[in-house]
Amino acid sequence: MKLDTQAIWIDLNEELYKFILGKVKDEQTAKDIHQEVFLKIETKIYQLKHSSKITSWVYTITRNTIIDYFRKAKNQNIAIGDLDIPETARDNFEYANLSNCINSKIDSLSAEHKEAIVLTSFKNYSQKELAKHLKISYSGTKSRVQKAREILKDNILDCPNVVSDSSGKIIDFEKNED
Repeated sequence: MKLDTQAIWIDLNEELYKFILGKVKDEQTAKDIHQEVFLKIETKIYQLKHSSKITSWVYTITRNTIIDYFRKAKNQNIAIGDLDIPETARDNFEYANLSNCINSKIDSLSAEHKEAIVLTSFKNYSQKELAKHLKISYSGTKSRVQKAREILKDNILDCPNVVSDSSGKIIDFEKNED
């Protein structure tokens, strides 16, 4: 049996679109990914060895295309000023519960160190993702993050509402009630 993209389209078109839309939650993006999936099917259909596995093969392509979309979206270069860093308790519990002193210590870091702390601690970038974002080596990124944490820790110990143990390890902080 010769595989035909037209037959795949007829059988799976709507089902795939709904699947993609359920993952990306944006109609235009879903349409773009849907089109990209069918282009990949068209160009790679010769690689399919067993026609009985067509549906799982198509869904594998679809899942991989969705993953690629999210990777690209996550790794787009974003200026630190464009990041939506929450500032109030209504926006983000973790960030808002840091004391004003700690927030000011983060703000007082150099641009390089502030970006490293904000992206890894508040935007959940891995150090490898940060390296790619900054276009520097992974080891250079690790050093930058470690140095930023060290500077921040030393500065935070000066805050009046930070509690540390005898070795200087921060163990708690008291929330400001402003």
